[in-house]
Formats: sequence, C-alpha cells, structure tokens
Amino acid sequence: MTTHMRRSLGVLDNVVIAASTTAATTSIGIGFGLTAGIVGLHLPIVMALALVPVACIAGAYIRLNRVEPNAGNTYVWVGRSLNPWLGFLCGWVMTVSMVLFLAYTTTVTGSALLALGGQLGLHSLGGLELEPGSTLQSTLVGLVLLVAAMLTAAVGVDVAARFQRVLLIFEYLVLLGFCGYGLFVGDQPFSLDWLNPFDIPSAAAFAQGMVTAVFCYWGFDAAFSMAEEVRDSHSAARSGIITLAAVLGLFLLAAFAFQRVLPLDEMADHGAEGLVYFGDALATSPLTLLPMIALTFSAVASLQAGVLPTVRGMFAMSRDRTLGPVWSRVHPRYGTPAAGTILLGALAIAVCLVALAIPTVPDLINATVNAIGIVVALYYGATALAAASRFRAQLRTGLRDALVAVVLPVVGALILFTLAGYLCWTYWSGVDHYEVDAHNGWFILSVPAFMVVSGLVVAAYAKWVRRAPYFHRNPSPAPATTVATMTGATE
Repeated sequence: MTTHMRRSLGVLDNVVIAASTTAATTSIGIGFGLTAGIVGLHLPIVMALALVPVACIAGAYIRLNRVEPNAGNTYVWVGRSLNPWLGFLCGWVMTVSMVLFLAYTTTVTGSALLALGGQLGLHSLGGLELEPGSTLQSTLVGLVLLVAAMLTAAVGVDVAARFQRVLLIFEYLVLLGFCGYGLFVGDQPFSLDWLNPFDIPSAAAFAQGMVTAVFCYWGFDAAFSMAEEVRDSHSAARSGIITLAAVLGLFLLAAFAFQRVLPLDEMADHGAEGLVYFGDALATSPLTLLPMIALTFSAVASLQAGVLPTVRGMFAMSRDRTLGPVWSRVHPRYGTPAAGTILLGALAIAVCLVALAIPTVPDLINATVNAIGIVVALYYGATALAAASRFRAQLRTGLRDALVAVVLPVVGALILFTLAGYLCWTYWSGVDHYEVDAHNGWFILSVPAFMVVSGLVVAAYAKWVRRAPYFHRNPSPAPATTVATMTGATE
C-alpha cells in the first residue's frame, strides 16, 4: 500500500470540512442555552471574547503551516519546537478528545433524530416509547449514522466534502433565516449589559463560559490537518480564516437573536434543545421542523468531519512510528487511510457504550464539553508557544513581525492556560468526593487526567519499545510532506 494520500481538495472543500468539524449549528443548538445558564445574558460578549485567544492561536497555526505543512500539525510542531514528549502528548490528547467528541456527537445525532421523529408524529416504535433524552436510545440510533459516516470518510475525502457541503448550506440558510428574523421580532429588550463581561456572576462562571465558548470554536484547525490532501497546502490558512470568520458571524447573530426572543430562564431550562425551542417561539408547523432538521444535519456532518482530521493526525503519528503501522496505510484505490478510519470508528463505538453510564443526554453533553474544553485550551496554548519559540528570531526584525509571530501567540496561550487552570481549580475545590456524575468536578477532571496519563504510557512504549525516531531527534517532516514536495505536488 502507498503511504501518500491523494491530493483532491480545493479551498472550498477544506472550508466545508473545517466548518463541519466546528459544527456551529450544533454549538448554537445545544450549547448556547447551557452557556447562558453559566454566564447569564452575556452570550454575545463571551463568544466575542473567546475569539481573542482563538485568533491568536489561529495566527500560530497559519505561520507554522506556512513553513511546515503536516497532517500531524500540533503533534509535529510542538515536538520539533518545544519537546517530543510534549508534542506526543498534544497529538495524543487531540486524538482522544476527538474520539470522545465522536462518541458525544453520536449520541447527540441520535437524540436529534429521535426528536425530529417526535415532531413528525413518531413517538413510539414497536411499543417502545421513543425518548430523545435517553442516552441509550440516542446512542443506538446514532451508532447507525456513525458507521455510515465512517464508511463514507473511508471511501474518499472529496466524497465526504461534497456531502457535507450540501448539509452545511442548508444549516447556514436556516440559521440565517431564523436568527435574522428573531433579531427583529423578538420582544426581549436589548441591553448594553449583554456586552459587559464584568457583570457576569462570578470569576468561575466567566472562566467556564470562556472555556465552553473556546470549545465552540474548536475544529477550525481541521483545515490544517487536511494540508496533505489539499492541492495547495498553504491554502489551509485561508480555509482556517474563512471558517473562523463564518462561525463568529453566526455565533454573534445567534447570541443576540436568542436573547431577543427568549428570557434567560427559558434559555437555560431548554439548553440541550435550545435551537428547537427558539424555532418554536418564532414559527408554526411545518416551519418549526427546519431548525430540527438543521441541527440533525449539523450533527451528522460533524460526525463525519470529526473522523477526517483525527485519522490524519494518527496517520502522521504512525508515519513517525509513535503509533502502529495500521494508521499510515493508505488504500490504493481511495487514497485515504481507510483502515485507520474504520478502526477509529470502532474505538468511538466502544466509548459510546462506556458513556451509557451517564443516563441523560444533557448530562453527557455537559460532562464532555467541560472535559474536552480544558484539553483543547491546553493543546491550543502549546501550539501557540511552539510558534513563538520557532519564530523568536522575529523579535529582532521589527515591531509588527515580533507582535504577530511571538507576542500574540504567547498572549493567546497565557489566556487559555489561565482559564483552564482556574477552571481546574474550581472543579477540584468544589467537591469533596468522587462519583460518576456530570456535575462532579473530580469526575470531570479525571477525563483529561486519564488522557495525559495514558499518553505518557503510550509515549514511553513508542520511545523505548518501538524506538520511534521522533523521540531521538527533533521531529522533522516526512519526505512526502516537505515544503518543496507539498507546494509542487499536484493530482
């Protein structure tokens, strides 16, 4: 089998994959109500402020991709610029986070389908009462879609991108239509306090709200994971910027619209079905079906899109022999790491079954978002520090270069580290015992702790048993991904 993936993506395809991974509709549909329950009527300013560190991180990704485009991105960049152990841990927690995300999205997708069935009059099947809030039922339905998404991703990334493009266009049209309408007809008076972050109930609420908002932007970096399958690897920067600009616009529009239409208590009480409840407040049947269909489409698209960058990261790790060879096998016909895609889907299915220990979908969402949000903040920050380290010579070339290449990435990293550290402290000090409960701080912290500890074990095995060259020299790009090859290769 070949070890070179097929270059078949254009800029638009890459934007679609990154936007689908970010899943703005899902974040708005189930995340805004949950976030409002934390920060009150300050969604617009929290979503805007969260972009500040994310934009600094995006700048780091852009500059690093410019000199070293690689499917492993953070894993390679941090390992080369800072430390191989830290680089491997970043790659590992990124992978495990996405596996958890796939498991969580599988359940969310199943829940959305069950809710859509309920709106269409399907309330029971074979005598069984269908409950969208049931983790068991939602997971079983979602698993069918996970298998379908996995097989589509294995067949070809261009096929997946075309499918996601249709879903994304429908989602965004529904969001723009409903949120634009709600912005003008809502009867909740606009207040400048919505833009005052100092009026958020507490520092802990601000930190948790910011980490949750950063999680909503998570996925823009999928554009850089596809760098070895884009015709021009350096166009990943444009894809990332376009994705962030699009989701920022949608987040702000939706945040203002939600608060114009719904009182705070209604937003918080209907967090997991926020978009559907918002649509019900604005329209009557059959138009009320559109937000539910958009949410379902978003969940399906993010399910498939989540597979793509994760397998590409594992491809890069396997190429360095830090993971087994199965992850770097490229199918001779489809030009994708098909075997790794199937195996990743199997891992996600296993996690889905373990997650059944959390009985309700809202609790599963809460636990997953908080745990992954902490990890995302940490590895985004590490990527920014890698950029600052690699380009530190720019401090002597001029104020603008120093600001963009070093200062802003460090600022972004410090903001994220501070938020994640403070949130970890509040989770640790807020309880005095451990239990498997989505609201138990020790349980939430045990998830990122498990990621780090398991990563150290796998890293030790890779270094001393596999004798991966990644740990014995500065990690360098594989021959297939050097800048000369990447910029000159065409399909």
